[in-house]
Amino acid sequence: MGSHVKKLLVLALVALGGLLIWRKVQADRAELDLWTEATGSEN
Repeated sequence: MGSHVKKLLVLALVALGGLLIWRKVQADRAELDLWTEATGSEN
C-alpha cells in the first residue's frame, strides 16, 4: 500500500514540475513576442 502512495506522490511532483516549466516557457514566449512587437516597428 505504501508503494502506491509513493508512486502517486512522485507522479504529483512530476506533474507539478512540468506545469511550472510549461508556465515559464509560456511567459518567456509572451515576453519575446512583446519585445519583437516593440522593436520590430523600427524596421
